Amino acid sequence: MLRANHHVRETDALLPSGSRRLSFAAPQVREKYLIGALSILTLVALLAPALPASAWHTPHFVDTRTWLGLHNAGDVLSNLAFLAMGVWGLVRLRARNDAPVGARFLFVGLILTCIGSSIYHLDPDTPQRLVADRLGMAVAFAGFLGIAAGERVSVRAGQAVVALVTVAGLLAAWVARENLTPWVVVQFGGMALAVGLALTPPRPGALGVPFGGVIFFYALAKLFELGDVTIFEATGHIVSGHTLKHLAAALAAWPVIRALGSTDPAPSPR
Repeated sequence: MLRANHHVRETDALLPSGSRRLSFAAPQVREKYLIGALSILTLVALLAPALPASAWHTPHFVDTRTWLGLHNAGDVLSNLAFLAMGVWGLVRLRARNDAPVGARFLFVGLILTCIGSSIYHLDPDTPQRLVADRLGMAVAFAGFLGIAAGERVSVRAGQAVVALVTVAGLLAAWVARENLTPWVVVQFGGMALAVGLALTPPRPGALGVPFGGVIFFYALAKLFELGDVTIFEATGHIVSGHTLKHLAAALAAWPVIRALGSTDPAPSPR
């Protein structure tokens, strides 16, 4: 049995991602920890008290200026950064046959985020539009967590995480119209999971995505979001914090795209 499991792990590391099949061998130690973390997050999302969406939807974005007839131009046009990073990532994927699990979901999700967030910011006082924004984010986030799990745990773990988080994220985005709890768990619980995976040594044959950079840009985006008004005033009404949030969040994909341009796999942990 030990020899068989060793053979599965060795084959898992050497095969190109496009030719790998989901293995049903016994879970490895890292996979067991991952299953435990996902189980806890699922229970919290299902059993934690509901957060009513009506009490949280206060979209008082400070920059409401119109440019060439486009309302809220700063917050709308800054979404083009998501489109640029998504297209760049998909183009980079065409040059590789060993792309990490979830990469395509990440880049497609960024393009969907550009569309959904633009729709929302054109009229942020309409809560229903927020669903479109969150649906794209859910796909991108599932792709990122799939990459992290595939890099740090195993290929089959990455495949499973992409599928599970995509379904959970889309459902949470839809339910968030009335109950925000599942969406909060997806966002913040998922990021806590990403931090844990980032602190885990890469598996043999991993691409070597620098997850610290991804998390840095994500955290920076959250800080910009919180400082929407402060940044707008500090810059003399040149740019708002929420506009910078979109740019920083889009840049979170840059470490993944940069890693895809590398030809050397990450070194095996000792």
